[in-house]
Amino acid sequence: MLGRLFDALFGCWHSEYSFPITVRAGQRRSKAAAVTGTYVVCLNCGKEFAYDWQEMKIVDSSDRVSRPVHALAPKIS
Repeated sequence: MLGRLFDALFGCWHSEYSFPITVRAGQRRSKAAAVTGTYVVCLNCGKEFAYDWQEMKIVDSSDRVSRPVHALAPKIS
């Protein structure tokens, strides 16, 4: 409950991501997948981000700025 309040006030930090997902030809593409054909999903909030396989970075679709991916899979406790 406290975590939800924190996210509501400050937003998600997008610190954990899914493994990159590539959309097959002919499949419907989300906005994030339309940029490179591959995307990752924030495991905390569900937001999708375009992903560049060759650079191994998340790509910002608005200005094409890249940043490294810190975690691609959930941490196992």
